[in-house]
Amino acid sequence: MTPTPPRPTEKKQSGNPATQAQIAQTVKQQREQKRQEKLAEYQKQLAKRRRGKVVWWTVGSVVAVGIVVAIIASIVFAPTPPPTLDPGDGDGSSIQGLETFENTANHVEGPVDYAQSPPVGGDHNAIWLNCGVYDQPVPNENAVHALEHGAVWVTYDADAVDDAELATLKSKLPSSYIVLSPYEGLDSPIVMSAWNAQLKLDSADDERVTEFLTAYWRSQNAPEPNASCSGALDAPGKQ
Repeated sequence: MTPTPPRPTEKKQSGNPATQAQIAQTVKQQREQKRQEKLAEYQKQLAKRRRGKVVWWTVGSVVAVGIVVAIIASIVFAPTPPPTLDPGDGDGSSIQGLETFENTANHVEGPVDYAQSPPVGGDHNAIWLNCGVYDQPVPNENAVHALEHGAVWVTYDADAVDDAELATLKSKLPSSYIVLSPYEGLDSPIVMSAWNAQLKLDSADDERVTEFLTAYWRSQNAPEPNASCSGALDAPGKQ
């Protein structure tokens, strides 16, 4: 007769109700602890995402404000564009203090002894001075050739005109057909010259600065109106 194999030993549970209640309570506590841990981790991640959103929102706001400030600053502090003028008719008879002259217009070599200082016309070098702003005196003979092309030559006494007034003067000048340079021996702080016309001024704020430019800038009565004021000689000190 074949013997009956032994049956697996079954895990016995405590029959004590108090022990059973304690075991159930422990399992419940473990589950609650895990739930609380998951909830805490979720809240931690949620708070982290919220902080991230706040940081990016703050950064974005700062950048946006910076861009707006930069745009406003570029508008407020942008340099004033040069005035726009039409070619003058060469008639400045209504300008108080204006002097007019008669001069020849021949091309010559070497230095010229001019009747006016600064010169407003006369014989001159065959190469014209390129228009622009110079911080050193420029050659008379080349500057007069620029006047022949309709340019206005604005000269100033560097000892009498400070940086602020020079900036004011520059702001009133068009961007082309202008020569601005210091000049030694002036009897006025500022002297404006065109072909055969000259005006002496004490201040850059004088309204006659604009009046002179209106009449003589690119004057169609100059000997060679509309001829170039570039592509020739850059004297030392050109900015």
